[in-house]
Amino acid sequence: MKTSRRDFIRYSSLASASMFLPQFLKASGNLIGDAARPKVLVVIQFSGGNDGLNCIIPYGNDLYQKARPKIGYKKEEVIKLGDDIGMNSSLQGLADLYFNGDVVLINSVGYPNPNRSHFRSMDIWQSGSDENVYLPTGWLGRVMDSTCDNKDCAKPHFAVELDDSLSLALKGNYMSGFAMRDPKQLSQVNQNPFIDSIARQQLNFEDDHHNVAYLHKILADTAESTDYLTEVSKKYTNNAVYPINEFSNQLKTIAQLIIAESNTSIYYVSLSGFDTHAGQKGQQERQLKVYADGLKAFCSDLKSKGKFKDTMIMTFSEFGRRVDENASMGTDHGTANNVYLISGGLKQGGMINDMADLANLQDGDLIHQVDFRSVYSTLLNKWLNVDAQKILNGSYPMLDCL
Repeated sequence: MKTSRRDFIRYSSLASASMFLPQFLKASGNLIGDAARPKVLVVIQFSGGNDGLNCIIPYGNDLYQKARPKIGYKKEEVIKLGDDIGMNSSLQGLADLYFNGDVVLINSVGYPNPNRSHFRSMDIWQSGSDENVYLPTGWLGRVMDSTCDNKDCAKPHFAVELDDSLSLALKGNYMSGFAMRDPKQLSQVNQNPFIDSIARQQLNFEDDHHNVAYLHKILADTAESTDYLTEVSKKYTNNAVYPINEFSNQLKTIAQLIIAESNTSIYYVSLSGFDTHAGQKGQQERQLKVYADGLKAFCSDLKSKGKFKDTMIMTFSEFGRRVDENASMGTDHGTANNVYLISGGLKQGGMINDMADLANLQDGDLIHQVDFRSVYSTLLNKWLNVDAQKILNGSYPMLDCL
C-alpha cells in the first residue's frame, strides 16, 4: 500500500498526541532464552535533591552536629551502622537489606564543577555528560542504541519507565524507552480501530516523506510494544503485599513484569518530594519511609520468586544538600550525595568508601570522591554487559562491588 504524506497526516491526526511522544523498542520478535536472558537494572530517582547527609549520618562527628543543631540526628535517633555512623530510622527497610549484605552504600558521589540547578544537574546525571556538555541522549538510551545493527533495532532489549512521559535517561538516537503507568491500561491506547489498523499496516512511503515514515514507525512500535507488555503482564498476577501508595504500586508493577520474565532489561521510576528548603526532617522522613518500605516489599517479592539475584537497583538524586542547615530548618541545594546499589548479586555488601570529609568543604559544600560515571561504568560493564567507554564517551574507574 502506497500512502501519500497528506493521507497519512490526515489519518494520524485522529490519534491521541500522547501516542507520538516516545520512541519504543520493538516488543515483538524472537524472545531471549532463559540462559541468555540479560540481568535487570531498576533505577530509582529521588527527585528534588535528597539530603544524603541525613540519610547516612555521621552522628558522632562534631562538625555535623555543629552544622545542624536543629535538623541533625543524635546517636539514639539513628540505626547504627558502625562507629559514629548511622542510617536514618525512616530507612529501616533499606537497613534490613544492608544488614543482610544486599546493599552497597557509596558516599560523596558527584562530578567536577557541580551545577545546583535541578534541571541542569538532572540532565547531567541522566545523560552522563560533563557539566559543560549538553547531550540529547541519555546513558540508558545509548545502551539501547548499542543493540542496533546498522540502525536495525530488532533485538528484544527494552527499557520501561513507570510514568506518563519519558526521562532523558532513556532517550537514544535510534531507539528510546517506553513510558507507561500501568500495563493493564495499555490496551486503551489502541482502542481506535482505524488508528490501530494504520499502525499495523506495512506502508510504503514515498522517498521524500521521511518525517511521515518516522511517525508511522513510532505508531507501529507503539502498537507492538503495547501488545507485548499487555500480554506479558497477564502471565503473572502479583498478590504480594505492598504498602498502599503510588511508588509501591510502581515497584509492584515492575516486580510483576520481572517475575513474568518480560524482555525488559531496564526499569526507571521516580520518587519526588526531596527539595527540602524548609521543615526538612518531617518531609524527608516521610519520603524515605515510602521509599524504604516499598523497596523492602519489592526485594522480598523478587526473592520469593528467585529473581533478586539477577536484579540490580540503583538509587540516586541529582545532588545533595548544603552541609549547614538554613534558617527555615531545611537545607539548600548542594553537591555530592549517596548512591545505593541493592541486589542479591553483589560481590559483597557494605560501605565501600569513606564518609564525606566535613573538614574539607568547597564553598560550604561536600567535595565528591566518586564520579557518578564510575557507578554507571560498573553497572554497564559488569551488570548489563555493554561497553561503558562507548556509552559514556570516556573511561572511568569501576567500583569493586560486582
